[in-house]
Amino acid sequence: MPIFGPRLSRPVNLGDLLSLPLNSRPDTKALVSGSREWTWRGLQRDIDALAKGLITMGLHKSDRVATLMPNRGEILVFYLACLKVGLVVVPLNYRYTTLEIDYALEKSGAVALIIGAERSEDIQDSKFIGKLKKGFLYFGGVFEDTRSYEGLINAGGQPAEIPVSSISDPAFLFFTSGSTGKPKAVVHSLLSFGSIVAGFVAALKLTRDDIVLPGGSIAHVGSLSTALAALSVGAKTVIPQSFDGEEILSILRSSRPTILVMVPAVFIAMERNRGARREDFESLRVCFTGGDKFPVNIAKEFTNKTGHIIQEGYGLTEAPDCLFNQSLSPDKSGSVGTVAPGYVASLRDEKGQEVAPNVDGNLWLRGSPVMTGYWKNPQANREALSDGWFDTGDVMRVDSDGCFWFRGRKKQIIVHDGSNISPQEVEEALMAHPSVNLAGVIGIRDDTHGESVWAFITLKKNVPMPSVSEVIRFAKKRIGYKAPEVVEILADMPINPTGKIDRVALKRLAEAQLVQGKEK
Repeated sequence: MPIFGPRLSRPVNLGDLLSLPLNSRPDTKALVSGSREWTWRGLQRDIDALAKGLITMGLHKSDRVATLMPNRGEILVFYLACLKVGLVVVPLNYRYTTLEIDYALEKSGAVALIIGAERSEDIQDSKFIGKLKKGFLYFGGVFEDTRSYEGLINAGGQPAEIPVSSISDPAFLFFTSGSTGKPKAVVHSLLSFGSIVAGFVAALKLTRDDIVLPGGSIAHVGSLSTALAALSVGAKTVIPQSFDGEEILSILRSSRPTILVMVPAVFIAMERNRGARREDFESLRVCFTGGDKFPVNIAKEFTNKTGHIIQEGYGLTEAPDCLFNQSLSPDKSGSVGTVAPGYVASLRDEKGQEVAPNVDGNLWLRGSPVMTGYWKNPQANREALSDGWFDTGDVMRVDSDGCFWFRGRKKQIIVHDGSNISPQEVEEALMAHPSVNLAGVIGIRDDTHGESVWAFITLKKNVPMPSVSEVIRFAKKRIGYKAPEVVEILADMPINPTGKIDRVALKRLAEAQLVQGKEK
């Protein structure tokens, strides 16, 4: 039987997100980013001014507008202004290369772009930015004969006529991380993303008394849904300008957030920072992570140091925040939780039949928070969507309590001598070694075994350097035949634009080494 999450009463109205705090306490702090602060009244004033400016640019309802902005509070202002006038936001990762920017602009059909001033060289190198129908504007700087974010906000003039939007209208086009192929543009409507935000409010039990720190890029669906959920209930939101452990620790000390949401890599960097102290974490009531599997041994390390249990979740760009572990029981440590509000889940075998509890199955989802589809990609839609259900491509197991346990990504599963091996399980075993900081595991084609298990690791600072054979033996004691045949030590682990270990880059490294080996 399908497993239902709690019912959602209604989606959050993204076009009028601040109505609750504006009516109750308009002059209290709403948003903090670096040295900049907004009250609720000031935040709405900037949104309204920018919305009018976007209309004066000649932008019309349903136009796609891409954003390449640094992580600042202003990025939320821009998103909310776009939603107010019916534009479709196309958030681009600020680390995108020019080629990645061009790919996204072409695929989305964007007509305009807002770009951080320090990325101005990309305009010269890009094939598409100079050809955008409505042009581009800078954020964070003014250049001769160009429009700017600051100029639009300060333009003044009469209020603009706001077009009427339908809840089924598209709101966002998010590009996937491309971990299993070329990035696809995921469409979320006002209904689906409003449901995501409402579901996160319910899952985290957010109130106006919370102080929320989304510790990742607001260009990504996870941090954006966190920030919008906080703003919708009147909770103060703090936006970091970078995602290293040092800045997050500084914000913990200065802003004393109650909710911290980050990808595992940032949690690990923060907790392992030498300056981190138990008292830095005292204000928190929730430490939530998602986006990649959090190793159980490091979760225990985090708890021992901070006194907080990592609450893990699971989601995709197509279906964000769909599973959430609200349990603080050690027995459920490592589970990605139960079905989140608004979702329905089903675990199925290769024939499409539902599996019994404690049996691995492919995760299918449906519900109002699920994407409406991939932008102008009918083949991808046919492959992923069926009768209202979305095939995540991820393998899960559900226990008798309805708690889900991540078993691996279907496209990343390593088939070795006929056995399925999850890269995340091998990574966890490697990261239990006292000298290993991060681990990334991939499968490489092998004529004898089908695929061989390759691991790339980085080491902690100021620790004894282990030999490769020692690391392999260590892993074999924990996971037996699943241990890697090859371990390579890297100075830095490649991380993709969404903050996950970049297994595509690791595969390229492995293949390049194989080619070099053949040439010798």
